[in-house]
Amino acid sequence: MKPSCVEFSLEVREKYSHDWTEDLRFIPDAVALPTSSAELQAVLAYAYERGIPIIPAGGRTGLSGGMLPVFGGWVISMEKLNRILHIDTANLFAVVEAGVITQELQEAVERYGLLYPPDPSSRGSCTIGGNIAHNAGGVRAVKYGTTREYVLGLEAFLPDGRPLKTGSTTLKNSTGYNLTQLLVGSEGTLAVIYSATLKLLPHPRHVRTLLFGFPDAVSAVEAVVEVLQSGILPSAIEFMEREAVLFGEAYLGEKLYPQAEALGGFLLVEVDGNHVEALEADCVQIEERALAAGAKQSWYAQTTEERDRLWRLRRCLGIAVKSSGPYKEEDTAVPRTVLPSLLQKVKTLGRSYGFRSVCYGHVGDGNLHINILREGLPDTVWNKEIPKAIEELFHFVVAHGGALSGEHGIGWVQRRYMPIQFAEHELLLMRQLKQVFDPKGLLNPGKIFP
Repeated sequence: MKPSCVEFSLEVREKYSHDWTEDLRFIPDAVALPTSSAELQAVLAYAYERGIPIIPAGGRTGLSGGMLPVFGGWVISMEKLNRILHIDTANLFAVVEAGVITQELQEAVERYGLLYPPDPSSRGSCTIGGNIAHNAGGVRAVKYGTTREYVLGLEAFLPDGRPLKTGSTTLKNSTGYNLTQLLVGSEGTLAVIYSATLKLLPHPRHVRTLLFGFPDAVSAVEAVVEVLQSGILPSAIEFMEREAVLFGEAYLGEKLYPQAEALGGFLLVEVDGNHVEALEADCVQIEERALAAGAKQSWYAQTTEERDRLWRLRRCLGIAVKSSGPYKEEDTAVPRTVLPSLLQKVKTLGRSYGFRSVCYGHVGDGNLHINILREGLPDTVWNKEIPKAIEELFHFVVAHGGALSGEHGIGWVQRRYMPIQFAEHELLLMRQLKQVFDPKGLLNPGKIFP
C-alpha cells in the first residue's frame, strides 16, 4: 500500500524542485514528508521495490544542487523529523533527528552551558541531516573543525529500507570500518540519515570580535597567516572583499561597515574563552599583527549589539548575492598561504572571460567562496565559456594542494570537475562503494560522479 505521507500535488512538488543552487529547477514526481522512522522506512521500501529514485532533502539551502531531483523520482523531506531526542549534559552529546534546524540545536544546548560548534551561515534554515550529508563547515571551523568532527554515530536507512546503525555514544571507537565517517559528506548517495549522535563542548563564557579594513583584498588574505602566527587561535577569521560588503549593505538596507568604499578587503576576527583578561590580551596581540600586516582601520565590538552588527552583514552575504540574480558559487579550499594567489587568479580569470566576481569566505581554514555573477552575460557565454573558466580555476586549486569543495559538496553542478582532483581508478573505487550501498542506483542519482 502506498505510504500516506506522500504528496503528489503540483504545488507541493514545485516547492521541492529547487534549493539555493543558481536558478535550477527539476520537478519531482512526488514528495514524501515522513513524521517517524517507521514512515521513512516504509517510503524507502515501497520506492525501492518499484524502482523509484529517492532524493533526501533537508533545509534545501545547498549550493551544489545536492537535492535536485534531476531524474524525477520522489523527494523525501526530513523537515518533520525535527525532534531533539536527548541532551546528555554529563557525557556531552545530543541525539537529534535529521530535520532539526542547526540554530535550534545550538540554542537548545546553550541553555545547558554547552556548545555545538559547526556554524554554517545558513544555520537558521539548514538542517543537521543536510549538514552531515555535506560535511558543513561554517565560520568556526578554523578553531573547532567541521561537522565531521562532531558526529559520533548515525541511525540511517539503506535505499531498500534496511536500518543501518553506526558509531556509538563514546568519544573513542576503534571497532570495525568507520561507516559513520563514510556517510558524513556522502551527499545522500549511500543512505538516508534519520538521526545523529553529536558531540558537544562546554560553551566559552566570553567572546570578543574585531574587524580590520585593508587597502585591498589581497593584503587582507595575506594577513591571515600573520594573525595565526601570533600563537592565538581565533574561533573565526572571515574575509570579505569590498564588493561583498557593498552587496550585503545594499541587501540589508543599512550601512554597517564605516568607510567600506575606501577600503578593499576586510577580516572579521573572533576569539572566545573563559577569562576576560586573557581575551583582551589576545585582541591586543591580534590587532598589532593585523596593523603590522597592513590594516588601515580597526574596529572592536565591545557589546553584544556591536558584535551582532558586525556579524549580521557577514551572515547575509550568501542570500545578498543570490538576490542580485543568477550566479555560480565556487566553494574552493586551499592552504592559507595560497589564498592571495587564488584571489588574484579569480580576478585574472574574470578579466579574461568577461565576468565579475564577489569573493568572501572562511579564510582562517583556507575556504574561499567565489561568486561569479551572470549580470546579462549571453547564454552561450554563461553555459559554455564560464565553465571553462571554472575548470581553469579548479586546475589552479588542485595544483596548489586544494580541493574542489570545502563545505558545499559536489552535488549536481560540480560533478563534471571531479576528474581534475581524482584519477579514474579513484573515481571507480567511489563508484564501487556506491554500488555496494545502492545496487539499483536509486538513491540521489546523478550526484557527485561525472
